[in-house]
Amino acid sequence: MRDKQAIEIIGAIDLDPAKAERDLGEVVGASDAPWGVKVFADPQQALDLNADVVIHATSSSLAKVMDQLLACLEAQCCIVSTCEELSYPFRTQPELAAKLDAAAKEWGVALVGTGVNPGFVMDKLVLTLAAVSQRIEQAKALRIVDASQRRLPLQKKIGAGLSVDEFRTQVKAGAIKHVGLPESVAMVADSLNLPVENISETIEPKVASERVATEYLTVEKGQAAGVHQIARGLSKDGKELVHLELQMYVGAKDPSDTITLTGHPNISLTIPGGSHGDIATASVVVNSIPVILDAPAGLRTSRDLPIGFFSPSAKP
Repeated sequence: MRDKQAIEIIGAIDLDPAKAERDLGEVVGASDAPWGVKVFADPQQALDLNADVVIHATSSSLAKVMDQLLACLEAQCCIVSTCEELSYPFRTQPELAAKLDAAAKEWGVALVGTGVNPGFVMDKLVLTLAAVSQRIEQAKALRIVDASQRRLPLQKKIGAGLSVDEFRTQVKAGAIKHVGLPESVAMVADSLNLPVENISETIEPKVASERVATEYLTVEKGQAAGVHQIARGLSKDGKELVHLELQMYVGAKDPSDTITLTGHPNISLTIPGGSHGDIATASVVVNSIPVILDAPAGLRTSRDLPIGFFSPSAKP
């Protein structure tokens, strides 16, 4: 955001006492700190600054962030959020979606949940490719991510270094899961008019075939190296219409993003190396700022927003 001439950062919010009341530039370790931007512990103090848009990145759970989102809307701020469950909540959490949509329209602002996945690779990119097809019968996306190149919290989130039994226990507890695949299935199905009646999801460990050491941890052969997660959209008679597969583990060979559309004609696209999760998520979020400011009031999704590139030299 600091690279964009059209953006002025006027405040930040963090409940961590170690960060609150400090300068944002110093908190993030910027070489050009201080920025003269205060980190507030009280969200309302920041919202009282009358920002045009709030970049929201606190939780993957829509239920947990509802109060935060509603407070931003009441302050008449547009929102770009990284909350995965906000990306397309109309099937998974319709009551919360309706409440947010109504509140946004009441206050005359718009909000969107987006990122690289959900928000781009397994939904927006799929729908974009479908534009050159006359008919789509099935949509598939495979994302292979080498988590050894990612930050420590993500490596822990996918269970790297756990035994297989420990991994399965953590999955049952809801501690290991990439959030957002069912939302992407729903978005793709609804957008392509595929008659998906049921959405299922499986999470299995990706077991290390050899010892793998990252900057932060070591995974021994036979331990969980990460997740192998599949979300499926099924028709009433059980036919698979949407298949979204995520393999995110340390030591992944040949990482890539691959989209395959079966129809007329068949379409396939592979991005060698894949989209870098951290950089891509930040880019999608910041690039969405001018779009959400121009969007009609209400709850929006990457499905209906013309998300594109926001040039650093763009004028306000």
